[in-house]
Amino acid sequence: MKYWQSAATILLLSLLAMVPHTAAAAVTEADLLPVDQAYQLQVKAVSRERVEFTWKIAPGYYLYRHRFAVLPVDAAFTANPLQLPQGHKKHDEFFGDVETYRDSVTAVLTGATAGDAQTVQFKVKYQGCADVGICYPPQTRVVSVTMPAASAEAAENKVAVMPAPAGGDALASLTGKSSALLNAGDALPEDQAFRAEAIANSSSEVLVRLTPAPGYYLYRDKTHFSLIGADGIALATPRWPAGKAHHDEHFGDVVVYFDQVEIPVPVTRSNTAAQTLTLQAQFQGCLTDGLCYPPMTRNLQVALPAGAGFVGAGTTTTAIATTANTAESSIGFLASLLLALLGGLILNLMPCVLPVLSFKALGLVQSGESRTHAKKHALWYTLGVLASFATIGALVLALRGAGQALGWGFQLQQPGMIATLTLLMFAIGLSLSGVWQFGAGLADTGQSLTEKSGATGDFFTGVLAVVVASPCTAPFMGSALSYAFTAPALPAMLVFLALGLGLALPLLLIGFVPALAALLPKPGAWMDTLKQWLAYPMYLTAVWLAWVFGKQRGTDALALLLVAMVVLALGLWWFERQRFAAGIAKKVLAWLLLATAIGIGAAALRLPADARVAATEAGIVPYSEARLAQLRSEHKPVFIDMTADWCITCKVNEKAVLGTDAFKKLLADTGTVYMVGDWTNQDAEISRFLDQYKAPGVPLYVVFPADGGPGKKLPQVLSLGTMRDALTAAK
Repeated sequence: MKYWQSAATILLLSLLAMVPHTAAAAVTEADLLPVDQAYQLQVKAVSRERVEFTWKIAPGYYLYRHRFAVLPVDAAFTANPLQLPQGHKKHDEFFGDVETYRDSVTAVLTGATAGDAQTVQFKVKYQGCADVGICYPPQTRVVSVTMPAASAEAAENKVAVMPAPAGGDALASLTGKSSALLNAGDALPEDQAFRAEAIANSSSEVLVRLTPAPGYYLYRDKTHFSLIGADGIALATPRWPAGKAHHDEHFGDVVVYFDQVEIPVPVTRSNTAAQTLTLQAQFQGCLTDGLCYPPMTRNLQVALPAGAGFVGAGTTTTAIATTANTAESSIGFLASLLLALLGGLILNLMPCVLPVLSFKALGLVQSGESRTHAKKHALWYTLGVLASFATIGALVLALRGAGQALGWGFQLQQPGMIATLTLLMFAIGLSLSGVWQFGAGLADTGQSLTEKSGATGDFFTGVLAVVVASPCTAPFMGSALSYAFTAPALPAMLVFLALGLGLALPLLLIGFVPALAALLPKPGAWMDTLKQWLAYPMYLTAVWLAWVFGKQRGTDALALLLVAMVVLALGLWWFERQRFAAGIAKKVLAWLLLATAIGIGAAALRLPADARVAATEAGIVPYSEARLAQLRSEHKPVFIDMTADWCITCKVNEKAVLGTDAFKKLLADTGTVYMVGDWTNQDAEISRFLDQYKAPGVPLYVVFPADGGPGKKLPQVLSLGTMRDALTAAK
């Protein structure tokens, strides 16, 4: 095993080219029709007892059956229930199982016209969406219908064509607003309908001014602010002015702004120098009783003068009221260091780390005859662990300064990294099984390992231990990482290093404490058997990683990755057979096979990914910000489970608690909505939710009560008792 670590390192570095770089693209729907062009309403009095309401629906649009309603405005017409034809059945992401209409639909209202009334007013309600994924808000129209005379009904049928709201006096009287403002056909471009500005009030505060045009309004809980590329400056919680309570038929009870609003936003800063900030404002608004605009984003330049920042508990703004865990939010620097050290130590017992730790323990047993060599093993392994944690810390700090964030385990969101680790763990297993190895056998390992190759192997074993440790979380890690992901640069980096020291501590103690080293068994023939036994945890790890890759990219990509593993095994086997062969032709073939394995793995990443279904199990709602806001407005208790396929702790909780019949019964008894966010791949909405709760990664469990109060963060390791207490309180 003289050079196996160096070879694995070369393989790892070669395969890193597989990791893709993605960029998000924004889509705007500039061609969306005004609502009264998308759905043209005609009303016809067939007789004094029958009125027909017909909608002509534009191509690419549809109406919901369950959103229709027609009611007489006064007592001039006594109505029966509205009659509607059967629609096309579909599963809708907003309303569940529904029926929809395309092209046209006619609703029939029967009843009796009072006396000799010649004109009857009806209030008509309906709602529809466009295929591009944007829904109109619920529509209300008041139409006047001339009823046929009692003596000559058939000859005098009248047709009432629903005018655009600009010409509808009945609509204006209903809303109390100028109908000219309600004409969806005259909807302004978004940059005219909603203006956004930002200036620096002082060195510690930015003032954001949002101005909706007359007849338009903005949602407060759809408004978010963040900084892009700020150096040592972060936004604290905005001081929202009072808005207007508004019952929105799409979002429920919300707070909106019909007029210009100024929002002071304090800033926290470790950098007191003057600088120009890029403040990103995200918001959404609507035309009153008309078209709703898709979410909008404006980047605003703010010249912030030099000076100190806001003194207080600065937190980035969120759309949902949150309450952080008290122990985590108040934790200090020294306590974070201690918790990180303990968390890293316990991490050694996690199933994702144990295979690599076992392999490294075998290396220490082999060096038992030399105390000096055992110390070098331990030091270089520790250096590899610490360097890896320092790299993660540097990435977190750099991206945090750019207004972005990484979570614990972020590298496993990259299918290229998963494929790399799969092949690497499989290659290590083959080495332990004796399919291939570098250098002589175990008998003269101590003599054959040079200082350089041993140091390189030990260092990259430490790197590998950190990479495969990221799917797991251990007790005490959550609080320490929550502190590190929000603390200033130096304390945050020290917490990451303390976590690494805890992970490396067992082998470090064995290398430097003679009493502990003496407990290790002496080298002997038994080591060859142990070495082969240790191959199987490596194979199982490779199987698990391949399963995660299949979840991310689909079955076709998984099949190609399995082919790459077979070709890799063939190349390593052939390489070993030709080790001492004369000439280079056969050795070149071995290298070609290894290169082919890498190429096949890269090809698997280029296949189109299968469409992922976020949550298909009955009773589970896929997480989205809009859906959560809707459920909150309906005063329903919600339990949110942020998980990932590569998260071992998540899977243990699902098996022990969340997937049990007892938990499903608890959901039913408390009326709690079970919402799941899948963070297996990168997801901006889930990342924002994690950031709101200062969560370094998954799992994250939050319960929102039915009374509209803030969410409560639950422990990372769940029990049925914990869930029963939390959901009962939320109800």
